[in-house]
Amino acid sequence: MKHPSRRKFLQTVGATSAAIAIGGCSLKSLQKRKPNIIFFMADDLGYNEVGCYGQQKIRTPHIDRLAAEGVRFIQSYSGSPVCAPSRCVLLTGKHTGHAYIRTNREVKPEGQLPIPDETLTIAELLKAQGYVTAAIGKWGLGPPGSEGDPLNQGFDHFFGYNCQRQAHNYYPRYLWSDRQKVNLPGNDRGLTGKFYAPDLMEEEALNFIRDNKEKPFFLYYPTPVPHVALQVPDDSLQEYLGLWDDPPYDGSKGYLPNEHPRATYAAMVTRMDRTLGRMMALLKELDLDENTIVFFTSDNGPTYVGGYDLDFFDGNGPLRSRKGFVYEGGIRVPFIVRWPGRIKPGSETEHITAFQDVMPTLMELVGAADQTPEDIDGISFVPTLTGKGKQAEHEYLYMEFPSYGGQQMVRMGDWKAVRKNLFKDPNAPIELYNLKEDIGETTDVADQHPDIVEKIREIMKSARTPSRAFPFPALDNAAKGAVS
Repeated sequence: MKHPSRRKFLQTVGATSAAIAIGGCSLKSLQKRKPNIIFFMADDLGYNEVGCYGQQKIRTPHIDRLAAEGVRFIQSYSGSPVCAPSRCVLLTGKHTGHAYIRTNREVKPEGQLPIPDETLTIAELLKAQGYVTAAIGKWGLGPPGSEGDPLNQGFDHFFGYNCQRQAHNYYPRYLWSDRQKVNLPGNDRGLTGKFYAPDLMEEEALNFIRDNKEKPFFLYYPTPVPHVALQVPDDSLQEYLGLWDDPPYDGSKGYLPNEHPRATYAAMVTRMDRTLGRMMALLKELDLDENTIVFFTSDNGPTYVGGYDLDFFDGNGPLRSRKGFVYEGGIRVPFIVRWPGRIKPGSETEHITAFQDVMPTLMELVGAADQTPEDIDGISFVPTLTGKGKQAEHEYLYMEFPSYGGQQMVRMGDWKAVRKNLFKDPNAPIELYNLKEDIGETTDVADQHPDIVEKIREIMKSARTPSRAFPFPALDNAAKGAVS
């Protein structure tokens, strides 16, 4: 349960919104439904792993059609280079210098460190606006029954993997439905099994849409695909078998071995794409298409273990590095938004955005911008979506990551700064790149621009607060503000 003060706040928000609607709108406008929202998030999908961003080997017709009918963001960032903190940034609107979760951390017997009770999420804000809410897929922000349980963070329904580690196999012995374990006889966490978890999640999501066709709904769909292990049903695997030389993966870099790793990975992505296509088809069937905003993105960059072949698929195109690092390949992600009649089809934008911007954007899209929390780091990108009004820009984007050696990142206009190996060297130098001229971050130009470096150095000190849960000594000693 939320603290009384939090419950009171949410109740006040809902009552205020209702009063404004009744007092300021005609009966005709009151009868108009708020838009439905589907937020479809892939797991470890690279920037260049869908066709509309340049992929040549993997077929993603439905994602590509989403881009053809909506807007494609060229410079969009996740919340973090790994799973849990990226999801926390998305749901809370706070970057990793202020968010509660700043890296992955498991708790026993199952799950990850929970986001606190007082955390305010997108789901809670939308519930206060009359939305029915569901999270279907991979959670990773608190065990069942904890403060971070999705049912304690604004979601009416949850189905899938609560724990990220459990999601490392697609034939699990069980999944969670709300707080009940759903046993899956015939699955033993091997390479194959009777029930493919993403198929069960797809079915659950389609049923949620059908069951709530008469209500405004928010479907948060963080699919575990294509995170390793490499596993896919045979009917999808057959689409890619024999297309390329495909040396077996022996399991030496973690996860399960696989006889056809390249074909399996491609098939996983295409099957995920099929799920999106089925959602879109259902929206048309139920006459919900024009009143549903669909988002598609990935939680971070592609992996490097478990048999996945980053070089073969050119998964990041020109971007440097991969998951776990704050170079562009770890955090720049595909981001597509479609809303028929409101967003210009086939458009693209270079507006710089990140996961913390999703919360204020959704609140503005549902007509409740004034209910957006004041203490978030996000900026609404509704003007970019609709072409109406002036788009506010970030002075900078900030990200920190107290893992993989300890890292910091600042994006300021065309400038991108990185510090790494901060655990070993608290005074690690700032690397500086001009992304307009050097998207691959190949040439450090810090020595040529000392004024830019000094400005970014100050941002790296002031844009964060220390965290008791995730101490970062190299930064905490220099940070300003109270401990969060």
